Amino acid sequence: MSDRERDVRLQRLKALREAGIDPYPPRTGPFTPIAEVRAAHDDKDAQQLEREANEVAIVGRVKSHRSFGKLVFFTMVQDGVALQVSARKTGIDPELFRFANKEVDIGDFVRVEGRVWRTRKGELTVDLKDARMLSKALLPLPEKWHGLQDQEARYRQRHLDLLSNERSREIAVLRSRTLSSIRRFLDDRGFLEVETPVLQPLYGGAAAEPFVTHHEKYDQRLYLRISDELYLKRLVIGGLDRVYEIAHNFRNEGISHKHSPEFTMMECYQAFADYQDMMELVQGMLQAAAEAATGGLSIACGEEVLELGGSWKRVSMREAIRDATGIDILEATDIEGLRDAAGRAGVDAGEAPTWAVLVDDLFSDHVEPGLVQPTFVTHHPTDLSPLAKRSPEDPRVVERFELFLAGMEIANAYSELNDPIDQRARFEEQRLQAEAGDDEAHPMDEDFLTAMEHGMPPTGGLGVGIDRLVRVLADAPNLREVILFPHLRPGDA
Repeated sequence: MSDRERDVRLQRLKALREAGIDPYPPRTGPFTPIAEVRAAHDDKDAQQLEREANEVAIVGRVKSHRSFGKLVFFTMVQDGVALQVSARKTGIDPELFRFANKEVDIGDFVRVEGRVWRTRKGELTVDLKDARMLSKALLPLPEKWHGLQDQEARYRQRHLDLLSNERSREIAVLRSRTLSSIRRFLDDRGFLEVETPVLQPLYGGAAAEPFVTHHEKYDQRLYLRISDELYLKRLVIGGLDRVYEIAHNFRNEGISHKHSPEFTMMECYQAFADYQDMMELVQGMLQAAAEAATGGLSIACGEEVLELGGSWKRVSMREAIRDATGIDILEATDIEGLRDAAGRAGVDAGEAPTWAVLVDDLFSDHVEPGLVQPTFVTHHPTDLSPLAKRSPEDPRVVERFELFLAGMEIANAYSELNDPIDQRARFEEQRLQAEAGDDEAHPMDEDFLTAMEHGMPPTGGLGVGIDRLVRVLADAPNLREVILFPHLRPGDA
C-alpha cells in the first residue's frame, strides 16, 4: 500500500470531522441484518419489489465501489452476506450523493437506509436515501478483496485473511460448529463442563516436554499444562462423576502439519466406565460433530473419502506393528532385543533411548500413516501408558485405545488406572526412563497419588484433539489452517 493512499483517506477523515461528522460514532442505530433482508426479498421480482416499496436500514463493510457519474453502486457485507447499494444523483441531497460517491472507501463501515429494488440485471439492491459513516478505514483491504495469497501473511494477519478468503471464513465457522456439537453431545449425556489450572506446579497427564515459567511473588517454578488429565481425575475422586473440559494445552515441541505447541483438547472422564464405553462415546461424538459441521458422515479428505458411518475397525498395537514390519514387540521385551528384531526385519531402529520410545517410533513410522479410515488401535504396552489400567487378560498391555483418522491420532482413551500402589510403581518406572534419556517421561506426582489413595472409582477417560479433528472435517492441509492464530516463527507482522 502506498503512503499516498493512506494520506488520501486521512484527508477524507479530516474533512468529515471538519464538517461536524463523527467518523467513529458511538451508536449504530436500528438496522436489519443483511441476511434477513435477503431472506425476505431474494425471491421477489422487480415488479413485486416496486409495489411493496419496502424500506430497510442495513449496516456493513464496503466491499466494492463503482461510480458512473450520476449513479454509484457499492456492495456492503455483514457477517459474510453481501448486498448492493445504489445512490442516484437525482432525488437525494447533493452532500449525501457526494458522501456515497467521494467519501466512502472500500473497507469503511457504513449505515444505509433506502428502498429495496432490483436492477435490470436482476441484482437485489437498496436505493440509498440516507447514509452515515460508522467507522472510517485508513488502510485498504488486500487486493480489493481478490484475496490475500501469501501463506505467512495470511496467518500473521488473520483479520485480512478472513476478509479476503471465503475458505478461511468457512473453516472458522466449521470449527465453531464442531465445538458446539461436542459440548451438546456431552451436556446431553450428563457431563459437567469444568475448568482446571493452566499454570501447574507439576506438569503431567501426557508424555511431552513442558513450557516453563516463574511466579515472581512466590519464587515458584511453574509449567504451562501439557494436559488437564490429573486435575480432571481429582474431580472424579471428589464425586463429580462425569466431567469434561475443552482446554488449551502447551507442549514444547516442533511445529508440523499435525503438531502445534499450543493446541486445543477435549478431555472427559466418566466414573464406573471403561475404555470400551469411551469407544462408543467417541464414535457417537465424532459422528455428531461431522454431521453438524459438514452435513454428513462421508468426509472428503484429499483424494480419499472417509466413511464415518457403520462399524470402525479395531486392531491391537501388537498386531498392527507385526503386520506392518514383522516385529513382535511383546516377544522383544527390552531395548536391545527390540533393536535386534528390527535389524532382522530390515527396519531402521533409529536412536530411541528406551524400549517404549522405540515401540512408539515403530508404530508412528510404519503403521500410523496407513490408518486412513477410522481405526481404533488398542492394547498398548504398559510401558507406553503409565496412567492406564492393565489388561486382565495380558498384564503386558493396558486397556487403552487411540483413534486414528486420515493418518493421524485423533483421540486417546483408557480404562484409567485407579490402583494407587500400581500408579506409584508406574511413576517410578517413568523416573527410570527419564534417567535413561527419555525427556518426555512422566514425572512423579505425590499430590495426585495422595488423591488416589482417598479412593478413585473405576473410570473411563478420553481425550480428543480438536485441531486435528477440525483439520480432517475441513479437509485442510495443515493445522495452521484451522487455528485462527497459529504459532509462527519470529518474523515481521
